Amino acid sequence: MNVRLHYHEAGTDHTETLVLLHGGGPGASAMSNFGRNIPVFAKSFRVLAVDLPGYGQSDKPAEHDQYFTFAARALKDLLDSLGVERAHILGNSLGGGTAVRFALDHGKRAGRLVLMGPGGLSLNVFSPDPTEGVRKLSAFAKDPTRERIEEFLRIMVFDQSLVTDELIDERFEAARQPESLRAMAALGKSFAGPDFEQGMLWREAYKLRQRVLLVWGREDRVNPLDGALLALKLIPRAQLHVFGGCGHWAQLEKFDEFNRLAVDFLTEA
Repeated sequence: MNVRLHYHEAGTDHTETLVLLHGGGPGASAMSNFGRNIPVFAKSFRVLAVDLPGYGQSDKPAEHDQYFTFAARALKDLLDSLGVERAHILGNSLGGGTAVRFALDHGKRAGRLVLMGPGGLSLNVFSPDPTEGVRKLSAFAKDPTRERIEEFLRIMVFDQSLVTDELIDERFEAARQPESLRAMAALGKSFAGPDFEQGMLWREAYKLRQRVLLVWGREDRVNPLDGALLALKLIPRAQLHVFGGCGHWAQLEKFDEFNRLAVDFLTEA
C-alpha cells in the first residue's frame, strides 16, 4: 500500500536530518506536537516534521497491517523519495514506537533515537493496563465528543494551563472528521490483528544498536514511568532522563530543557 505522508521541512542547509514523529492522540499532527520545537531543531538539523499515516494532512487509510510496521514502511518510502539515506528520529508516544520499528526494520537508515514515552517499547511493571490515557483514548473513539477529547488532553499534561479552549477546538475539529475516525479505528484494529506481536517492541528492544535517549515525564498517565525500566535494561546503548512535574508532552511542558537535552544528545561526539 502506497501512503502519501505530509511533512514540514526546515533547516535545509544542514547535512544531518532529524525526523520528528508525533503522538497518536485524536487530532494530533506534526505541528500540534512540535510546532514550537521545529525552529529550535532547525538551527542544527534539516528537520522533517512528519504527519503520521492517519493524521494531519497525510493519507488516512481505513485498513492496514500492524501500525508500527505500516508507518515505518511509509517513513522509509518518504526518506527514499527525498534522497535521505540516514536520519536521526525523535518520536513521541505512537511516533516513538514508529521510530523503534523503523530502526529495527531498517537499521542502517536510523541514526540516534530520542524516544518520549514511546508506545510499544514501554512495558508497565507496576501500573495497570490499560492505562488511564489509553482508557480515555478508547472512550473518545466510542463517543467522539468535545468533552471526551478535553478529558483526554487534560491527562496528557501536568500543567493544565496548556490545555486551552483553542487547543481543544483545534484537536476536536481534526479528530471528528469521518476519515480521521476511520483511521483511528484502523489503528486500534491493527494492534489486535494477526500480526499484533509486531507492536510488542519491548520484545525486540535488545536488537537496537543505535544510541537511544529515553525521555519520560514523571507524571505521565499514558505510558507511566515504570514502563521505561525494561527498555532501559534491554537496549544496549540507552540512557534515561526523567522530568519531574511533567506528563506525556515533555517537548511542551519542559520546552527549553527538553530542546537542550535532545540537541546535546544528537550532536555530541
